[in-house]
Amino acid sequence: MTSTGDPLVGHLLDGRYQITARLARGGMATVYQALDIRLTRTVAVKVMHVGLGDDAEFARKFDREARAAARLSHPNVVSVFDQGQGLGRPYIVMEYVHGQTLRELITREAPLTPLRALEMIEPVLSALSAAHDAGLVHRDVKPENVLISERGQIKVADFGLAKAISGQTSTATQGLLIGTVSYLPPELVVSGRADARSDVYSAGVVLFEMLTGRKPHTGDTPIQVAYAHVHKDVPPPSALPTAGYIPPYLDALIARVTARDSDLRPHDAKVMLTQVRRVRAALRDGLTDEPELTQDLTITLRRLPTEGEPGDHADYEATQQVAAIDLPRPAGSTAVDARPGYVAQPDPIHYPPPHLADAPPPAVPRRRHSGAHPMEPSALLPNSPVSAERLAQDRRRLVRRRRRGWLALLLVLLLTTVVALAGWYLVDGRFTSAPPLTSLTQTQASQAAEAAGLRIQFDSAYSESVSQGIVISTDPGPGSKILPGETISAVVSKGPERYRMPAVLGLEQAAAEASLAEANLAVGAIDIRYSESAALGTVLAASERPGTALKKRTRVDLVVSRGPKPIPVTDWTDKSADEATKSLRKAGFTVTVTSKHSSTVKAGQVIRQNPDGGTGVAKDTITLTKSLGPVLVTVPLVRAMGVQAATEVMRRAGFKVKTAKVTQNYLGVGYVAYTNPAARAKAPKGSTITLYLV
Repeated sequence: MTSTGDPLVGHLLDGRYQITARLARGGMATVYQALDIRLTRTVAVKVMHVGLGDDAEFARKFDREARAAARLSHPNVVSVFDQGQGLGRPYIVMEYVHGQTLRELITREAPLTPLRALEMIEPVLSALSAAHDAGLVHRDVKPENVLISERGQIKVADFGLAKAISGQTSTATQGLLIGTVSYLPPELVVSGRADARSDVYSAGVVLFEMLTGRKPHTGDTPIQVAYAHVHKDVPPPSALPTAGYIPPYLDALIARVTARDSDLRPHDAKVMLTQVRRVRAALRDGLTDEPELTQDLTITLRRLPTEGEPGDHADYEATQQVAAIDLPRPAGSTAVDARPGYVAQPDPIHYPPPHLADAPPPAVPRRRHSGAHPMEPSALLPNSPVSAERLAQDRRRLVRRRRRGWLALLLVLLLTTVVALAGWYLVDGRFTSAPPLTSLTQTQASQAAEAAGLRIQFDSAYSESVSQGIVISTDPGPGSKILPGETISAVVSKGPERYRMPAVLGLEQAAAEASLAEANLAVGAIDIRYSESAALGTVLAASERPGTALKKRTRVDLVVSRGPKPIPVTDWTDKSADEATKSLRKAGFTVTVTSKHSSTVKAGQVIRQNPDGGTGVAKDTITLTKSLGPVLVTVPLVRAMGVQAATEVMRRAGFKVKTAKVTQNYLGVGYVAYTNPAARAKAPKGSTITLYLV
């Protein structure tokens, strides 16, 4: 974007950088396109706003950070060529990348497919990895600082700039917070300290925004958003509308790199890059789930207290070793050896299998006597007299033993059934399934949730694909387990996000740009044209009609007046006045002609022109003075006068005089015979009259 109203456009910065156009304006600086006249190359110059860098300490810090960034040499890092002070403000000279920012791509195309989002974040992580290896932390990773060239090459800009500015006045720091609050890691909000893990967090938020088309935390003020970064986890992308299926291992990656506890994140961008490449390879292979990869990326989070919840210090205590407790030893066990670290092994004790524990002992084969039943005691114990009462007791004992076996079996079966039912209830039985509410109206969704014994809470969001008033998504999703009486969160479509085109014709360019920004629209190409009726800087036309409904951040092209077109003024002095009048009027000028006698300029030619050069605009007045030629005077009759008398008469009439002898009959008496021009003829005033003497 160019801006003829910007005072720096056309300025030669520091005697070297010719500012040719304004590219973008942010909260901290304005970026210009410039020509390095020393090396004859196009560069980008970032000039800090007035008020930044007023003290010497900031100038030193700015110089130090710019030098550190200039040491980075990587194909995905915007090169820093130079830095200095111009017009009392610090500036940085960088590589000029002709293309767009990642912010523009997200605004226009997000949500991106998971594979494309990972492909876009890889070069960013490669650049951050090089910086981290060099001991440099970016501190301001956001889509606005990721540039995409026309050839698709991705480069990261502004290394070290955030650190330099954060040490400036409180106003500057506040401006930095407002500009980048959506990507700030919790530790930078709480303590102001950042390391490589902070860049990992910001890169994770950028990846989340590419996948979902929205930021993870929103609020009415920057402070609310910063507070959410500290107290709320980034939600899994799979819980939001996306451009493709989000597998569990991609959710796990987002949770890992955006963990609120910095110790749980990858310790630098190189580690995150390795994880991203593993996830990308799984996506390319078409894996909808990869348990091993998901497990590798899943972290056991130390539970952090949420908003309004008191923290339990026991949650953060380290595991302690507890001394062994001496218990009474059962009979048959061995004593502990007195030697340190040695425990004597007890003798093995063999127990019957569980299903035989209560069974009667097997009968020992005995010699059978005639007439004895094999199961009677007399058959078991030879040569022993058995009474009928003893036999009855043995039989009753056998029946009780069998009954106990059946009761034990029934008890085991009953306990197994109770445990199974309890497990089923705890895992599944007490839950109901969330009903499918997507594609329903808000009223229909309320009725369906009520019929399922659930409560429902509605939120709204814009959607390009779902009609207004229709449910876009629910949490939990259709078929998910949910306890009866719990609340389902549903997002209802507000329809496409559209904004009305404001009337900008006739406004100054700056006012038109402000009006578009207020309407959530963006300024597109600026065409500068001459206009005979509109003042310099006035908007002549726009690419969209007033009142048209447009998508958010739609680019609107403007045509801005350069004022009247300059017309060169030709000098017509000593040339034909008629031709001069015709030519100047054809060029668009108003011509005024006056006449004057001239003894030096021929009649009909221009004696004087005002103005006689430079440029003008249409309808400017040019005055021509046209020559009437010299003034004509009647030659006096001086025949027969003496020379002196005749000369005096001629001089009084305005002529000059010279004498000559007649060619015939010259007497030498000194009287005038005739004159040339002849008497009573017309001659130009001031011309010479010849007196012929006899």
